[in-house]
Amino acid sequence: MEVKIINTVSGSDNTLSEHVRHCVEGYFVQLNGHEFSGLYNLVLAEVEKPLLETALKHADFNQSKAAKVLGLSRSTLRKKLEQYGIS
Repeated sequence: MEVKIINTVSGSDNTLSEHVRHCVEGYFVQLNGHEFSGLYNLVLAEVEKPLLETALKHADFNQSKAAKVLGLSRSTLRKKLEQYGIS
């Protein structure tokens, strides 16, 4: 399923993957040729934490409902919430 997001600032209509690609490309530009490692974990953390927070809010902070929306088990969700310091 292709998810379209609308940038409320520019009004552009992009898929989530296009938005991530654009941000990662911008990150490489900012590195300006400098070496960096750990990009995969950085991107996952930058995406996963707000995803968890938003899913919880959407589920009225009910962890069982949020886990179902995310397609995770409740125990996996709880581990991830602990990992990111989300209560």
